[in-house]
Amino acid sequence: MNTLLSLRGVTKRFGGLVAVNRMDFDVAQHQVLGLIGPNGSGKSTTMNLISGAFPVSSGVITLRGQPITSLAAQDIARRGISRTFQLVRLLPSMSVLENVKAGAVFGHRRHWGPDADAIAETMLEKVGLAGRGHMMVGQLTYIDTKRVELARVLAAEPKVLLLDEWLAGLNPTELEEGIRLIRGLRDEGRTILLVEHVMDAIRSLCDRCVVMAAGTKIAEGTPAEVLSDPTVIRAYLGDDDA
Repeated sequence: MNTLLSLRGVTKRFGGLVAVNRMDFDVAQHQVLGLIGPNGSGKSTTMNLISGAFPVSSGVITLRGQPITSLAAQDIARRGISRTFQLVRLLPSMSVLENVKAGAVFGHRRHWGPDADAIAETMLEKVGLAGRGHMMVGQLTYIDTKRVELARVLAAEPKVLLLDEWLAGLNPTELEEGIRLIRGLRDEGRTILLVEHVMDAIRSLCDRCVVMAAGTKIAEGTPAEVLSDPTVIRAYLGDDDA
């Protein structure tokens, strides 16, 4: 396995609370890895540790074998890790095109001028927003704001794409569109770490899954393996219902 991203013993403490406890997993190049678990299990905190939004309390995170644990978020982004957020974070005073250009300018390869424009236009077309770069963020539907955020992340030309509940809040039609869009990225061979609660998306998009509960990894394997694991079922449903 050609490992691109690796976590070893990664722990995050907030005072006396251990939010992530000695997390170990690898993400291979061109793999889609699902990070799943009940609410409050530490999934988003793990994403925040990988992206540098939170400092790691202990353990090591590496990208292509090089430690990134102590780097600031902007430096991790420039190394090639880009992410979306549970709550879409766009720049409301800027146009759709300008929001996406920010990814090209401040991302992994740092493009400028006409190059940044061309990349932004290409990524808007990829996510289904061709010809809408002139619009302001406030004119967009909810799913289209998510598309803009995804286009901005892609414009950064990441080695690893972190999607934190990108499908959350979509209606059934939008959900189908969102799954198709992520499937297209998977088929391009992109490396994706996906935090998601939509099990149809997990089954259809992920090569492997890591399951968390109470900050700890409780299972790892293919979607079929982990979703049939009695430990995972108990974590989601409780002992009585399981």
